[in-house]
Amino acid sequence: MMLLERQNMILEYLKKNRKATTNELSEMLDVSATTIRTDLNQMEKEGLLTKTHGGAIFRERDEQKQELTVRPYHFQERELENIREKEQIAKKALPMIKDNMCIILDASSTAYTLAGMLAGFGKLTVITNGIYTALALKDMPGITVILAGGIVTQQSASIEGLLGLDLLSRINADVAFLSARGFSIDEGLTDFSIYEADLKREFVRRSAKCVALVDHTKFDTVSISSYASVDDINLVITDDGISQTTVELYEKSGVSIII
Repeated sequence: MMLLERQNMILEYLKKNRKATTNELSEMLDVSATTIRTDLNQMEKEGLLTKTHGGAIFRERDEQKQELTVRPYHFQERELENIREKEQIAKKALPMIKDNMCIILDASSTAYTLAGMLAGFGKLTVITNGIYTALALKDMPGITVILAGGIVTQQSASIEGLLGLDLLSRINADVAFLSARGFSIDEGLTDFSIYEADLKREFVRRSAKCVALVDHTKFDTVSISSYASVDDINLVITDDGISQTTVELYEKSGVSIII
């Protein structure tokens, strides 16, 4: 059963019964309790339900609100979320970048924050699918900006798809700094756009090292399309809002985390 189909069935069940336990949903959908808990965590963050101890209850909401993880965020909307956390993460990532490197920055607002800290490098090549990121870097001395080719999205101001695959196939990047809509042990890094996930998957392939820039709210959350498994990720940088329990759980699965 597909993720969105399962979560829509959860919503329909809650609309009818007003509440449900994790075990009820697990039996009804024939999936593990862990999968249900991951779904409920994500859906609560989307404002679709309210989690309770051992289950969830239905949450009345505006019918105009778009549902689940298919709602694309406008870049300006994302830029204003968790500003302190993004600055924490970017400052931790910055020392990993050295002169003469070729790095990849995706179109996330966290990567955009990191881009704003790159002034002062003598020679650096940056590949990005973020339009705002490219604009932020284009006038910085010493930085060569390569904008990945593809389809321009209105909402996220990013470039998606694999039209620029020929260009990427010629590049060997040192580090890719990538964010995500969700991050979980089972699904790895996930995004709501299948086409952007396709491009990010290629970013991972063309980089010697993959560093995930994800704030604590992204953990145990799953979006539509996976683009990097936990085995593909060399390091995860997150903020101090993450719990020690979550850190230990992910580290036991082989994920290296810096806070």
